[in-house]
Amino acid sequence: MHQFIVENVEIMLFAHIFRFIEFGNDGGPAAKTLKPKFNLFVKLVSKNTGLGLPHMDIKTVIAATMFLKGFGGLLFIVSSSFGAFLLLIYLAFITPIVYDFYNHEMESTLFVDFFFKFIQNLAFMGALLFFLGMKNSIPKRRSKGRTTKTKTN
Repeated sequence: MHQFIVENVEIMLFAHIFRFIEFGNDGGPAAKTLKPKFNLFVKLVSKNTGLGLPHMDIKTVIAATMFLKGFGGLLFIVSSSFGAFLLLIYLAFITPIVYDFYNHEMESTLFVDFFFKFIQNLAFMGALLFFLGMKNSIPKRRSKGRTTKTKTN
């Protein structure tokens, strides 16, 4: 299972590098796509929770998500728990914003596509949680130094 996740992370990283090239001064195409969804998400969260969220520049949001995905993916490839945690934060933040199936009618194809991708990201989050749980449940190896036995006569 770990190998499957690593292969998917490697594919995401290569695609991620090309997005970084397109970042530009205005955040690139990702900013144009993400900005309306992000603003709508902020409005929904503010309305439903009653908390006012601070203004965040979309370029900062995109740069932060690029960092979380890129650095977390690189660390995860080398079996780092911190990398898995960064990817978990990335997925928890970006999934409800990008795959906003709740803003579409149930009969539309966008609803179905976004819902399946939303569920897929939830499955990835579950796999990362499983990885973190397994990584923490495996006992650490002890040093190979000899232990001395006391002799009793």
